[in-house]
Amino acid sequence: MNGMFSAMVTFALPRVVKVTVTDDTLSVDMEDGRTLSVPIGWYPRLAHGTSAERANVQISGAGFGFHWPDLDEDLGVEGLLLGKHSTESAESFERWLQKRK
Repeated sequence: MNGMFSAMVTFALPRVVKVTVTDDTLSVDMEDGRTLSVPIGWYPRLAHGTSAERANVQISGAGFGFHWPDLDEDLGVEGLLLGKHSTESAESFERWLQKRK
């Protein structure tokens, strides 16, 4: 047999139904019944936000993302499921912190 076998795995992402941020955890409730919780330290803007700023979250992207307008932070279900941390550079984060003062 010539060639190679290839398999493509696809999966349907669950939609977000609720986002909760505490002083140490970001928790996302999904439509399939799962709740995913990750350390808030993965996302420095959330970690440095106030309780009010963290509570002002909008579910976006047809339910596959979420946005904090006060913190200029956007995250998505796929990234959380893959365990991705913030990729913001230290320089960018420092500029953001300076603007907050």
